[in-house]
Amino acid sequence: MAMAMKMNVRAPRRAMPVRRAAVKTARPSVATNAKKSVGDLKKADLEGKVAMVRCDLNVPVDGSTITDDTRIRAAIPTLEYLVENGAKVVVMSHFGRPKDGPEDKFRLTPVGDALKAKMSCKVTKADDCIGDDVKAAVDAMENGSVLLLENTRFYKEETKNDPAFAEKLASVADLFVNDAFGTAHRAHASTEGVTKFLSPSVAGFLLQKELDYLDGAVSEPKRPFCAIVGGSKVSSKIGVIESLMEKVDTIVIGGGMVFTFDKALGKDVGSSLVEDDKVELAKSLMEMAEKKGVKFILPSDVTIADNFAADANVKVVQSGEIPDGWMGLDAGPESIKEIQEELSKCKTVVWNGPMGVFEMDAFAKGTFAVAETLSTLDGITIIGGGDSVAAVEKAGLADKMSHISTGGGASLELLEGKELPGVAALDEA
Repeated sequence: MAMAMKMNVRAPRRAMPVRRAAVKTARPSVATNAKKSVGDLKKADLEGKVAMVRCDLNVPVDGSTITDDTRIRAAIPTLEYLVENGAKVVVMSHFGRPKDGPEDKFRLTPVGDALKAKMSCKVTKADDCIGDDVKAAVDAMENGSVLLLENTRFYKEETKNDPAFAEKLASVADLFVNDAFGTAHRAHASTEGVTKFLSPSVAGFLLQKELDYLDGAVSEPKRPFCAIVGGSKVSSKIGVIESLMEKVDTIVIGGGMVFTFDKALGKDVGSSLVEDDKVELAKSLMEMAEKKGVKFILPSDVTIADNFAADANVKVVQSGEIPDGWMGLDAGPESIKEIQEELSKCKTVVWNGPMGVFEMDAFAKGTFAVAETLSTLDGITIIGGGDSVAAVEKAGLADKMSHISTGGGASLELLEGKELPGVAALDEA
C-alpha cells in the first residue's frame, strides 16, 4: 500500500461554483477577483483609444520556428476583444533572456508572424519598444489594428522596474491591460510600472481566468480535494506543499523529491536524487500532514535505472529497496494504480510537477497515468504550470482538463498564497 498518514479529515467547506463553460468560450465571463477586467470596458471606452497590452509571448523556438504556440493562442481572446471594440492595440512582451541589449535571436519577429496568422486584423511590428519610431508607428495605427513592440528586456530598466522607462513605455497609450500571468509575479516596468501612468489598468481574460481557477477554486474547492506535487526537488515546492496542506484532503508526492521523503523515513534510496539538507524538512512536512489529518501518499514501489539515460537497464522494486548504483526515475505500477484509485474519488485536483522523468518513455508511465485519470475525472482539474503542462500536452490530453495554467513561477506563488505584483497594481473592480 502507498504510505498514507491519515487522521480525521476536516469537514468540507462550501465548494466554489467554478464556471467550467466559461473557459470554453472565446471571451470568458469569469469572476473579477476584486480587479477590474477588460470585459468591463465597452466600445465607448475603447474605440479610438490606444490600449497597451502586456502579454506573455515568451514561447519556445527552434531557430526561428515556434515549437509551442500555446501562449500566443491564449492571448488572442483579449486582443480580439479590444480589436472588435475599435481600440488601437499595442502589445508588449519579453522574449528569452537577453543580457546586453538587442540580440537578433531574441527578437519577437517569429511571434509577430504568428500573430498575423491568428488575428482577424492588421498586425505590424516595431523594431523597438520605446522612442520616436514607436510613437510614429502608434500614431499611424488604424482603429482595430495591432502593433507588436520589440522585446522589452532589450532594456535592463525593464526588470529593474525603472519609473522613467515605464513612463516611456506608457507614453503612447491611453489604458493598460495586463494579460501576462506568466510574469505577474514580477514587478517589472511592463507589468507593474506602467500602471502608475495609465488609467484604467485592468486584467485581461487570460489573467482573470488564471485567478479564477488557481486562486478561486483552491480557496473554496469541491471535495475531496487532492494536490499532486511532483518534480525533482523539495526545495522548489516547500511553499506550495505547506500552503496546500492547509486546504487539501490528500497530497500525492511524485518525482525526484520522493527520495528526500523516503530518506527521512530511513529507507534505502540508492543513488536517487536526494536533498540531504532538506531531509529534516521532509520529516516535518509529513508530521504536519499527520497533525492536520491530511492523507500523505508516497510511491510504494518505484521504477529504477542503473543510469540516467533512455537506454538504461530498468526494473521495479519496492520503496526503500533501491540498490546502490541505481536511481528511482518513476513511480512503479503498484503505486500508479493506488494513486489512480485515490484520484478517482476526488472532485478537485491541482497538479504541479511530473511523477517521473517523463521525457524518457521508460519513465513516463506514472506521469501519463495521472494525466489519463485526470482527463476522465468528474470534477475540477487544474494543471499548475511548468512541466505538468508539458506532460499533459505530450499526452494529448490538455483539452480534457478544466484549466491549464500558462505560468510556472506565477502559478506556484499564487498556490502559495502570495500576492502577485502585476495583479496587485491593477484597478479595483
